Amino acid sequence: MPSDIFEKCFNFQVANELKKVGYYPYYHRVESEQGPEITVEGKKRVVVCSNNYLGLANHPKVIEASARAASHYGTSCTGSRLLNGTNDLHEKVERKFAKFVGKEDAILFTTGHHSNLGALSCLVSKSEVFVTDKLDHASIIDGCRLSFGQMARFRHNDMDDLERQLIRYKDKGILIVVDGVFSMEGDIAKLPEISILAKKYGARVFVDEAHSLGVLGANGRGTGEHFNMEDDVDVLMATASKSMASIGGFIASKMEVIDYIKHNARSIIFTASLPPACVGAIDASLDLIQQEPERRARVMNTAKKMKEAFKSLGFNTNNSESPIIPLTVGTDMVAFKMWRMLFDEGVFTSPVVTPAVPEGQAIIRTSYMATHTDEHLNFILEKFKKVGKSCDVIA
Repeated sequence: MPSDIFEKCFNFQVANELKKVGYYPYYHRVESEQGPEITVEGKKRVVVCSNNYLGLANHPKVIEASARAASHYGTSCTGSRLLNGTNDLHEKVERKFAKFVGKEDAILFTTGHHSNLGALSCLVSKSEVFVTDKLDHASIIDGCRLSFGQMARFRHNDMDDLERQLIRYKDKGILIVVDGVFSMEGDIAKLPEISILAKKYGARVFVDEAHSLGVLGANGRGTGEHFNMEDDVDVLMATASKSMASIGGFIASKMEVIDYIKHNARSIIFTASLPPACVGAIDASLDLIQQEPERRARVMNTAKKMKEAFKSLGFNTNNSESPIIPLTVGTDMVAFKMWRMLFDEGVFTSPVVTPAVPEGQAIIRTSYMATHTDEHLNFILEKFKKVGKSCDVIA
């Protein structure tokens, strides 16, 4: 008799074991808008795990634009972008985004994950190669795996190892793919060095700006602007679910590249298009990113303050250079225990455990918003100090 394919499901007990001891940190019910304070399962808590970096997810102008788009276009486009699912609002935000990031053209996907899946899987063909950072986001890895091309990985931000891979595949077409800001580590890709190596070996550069758009750069255009190297980024990806207060994802590049993706990316051809309400929110958010630079200044100042404060308390803040500050706490169980204690103290955050991080290097991932007040920040530090000492993470 063949084995039952559901056997692995019946044997999966990790989640149940965490629930039994009260340490299960996932799928908790949020009952309010996404601000610096949220209601989780009936209790107000200060949130320190949101990607709402600029605090636009509950901005009145964003909500108004979303409602206005739904009123005008309805709740769904009822089809894929390729067929009947493209409206003038999709095209408007694509033009606006392309202009904002300094690219010739852009295409809007239904999710950020779909953006990487679709663009990467069709850009690299058989006999061509992806060279990716080992800590790239899962959506990048998924997109590479869906391609017929090869995938080689280099050690995180290790330029010698990147060059080793480029030499190995120097006779093939190469696409170097990196996160602008790495979502768990909070550090920034070494774009200047990557660009030098890309030119040396004739490679193209793809940067996922999911966690850097709206945050890095003088105007919030991301890693390329941060290093004054926007022209060195051949393909730029950005999700709308962080600083743009919605959902969806953009790919921006040369006009010919976008035209090719439009007609070859399976995740846009075979997926219903982004609903008008979401596109309306993106439209307003793009305006606010440019009109209210003080939000970017506030969140970066907050990140600097919190990193220094955590270090002074004795926490290991790793190499964070962004509003993402990971705190290494030890074993997976210590991370789960800390999460629970912080949750009970009124702080909602995220434990990150193996295999997302090496064994024994679990982290509590913290992230900050422009709308966190000094009172919020002091409360967060007070609770982390209390819980960190209780769990022997700090002295």
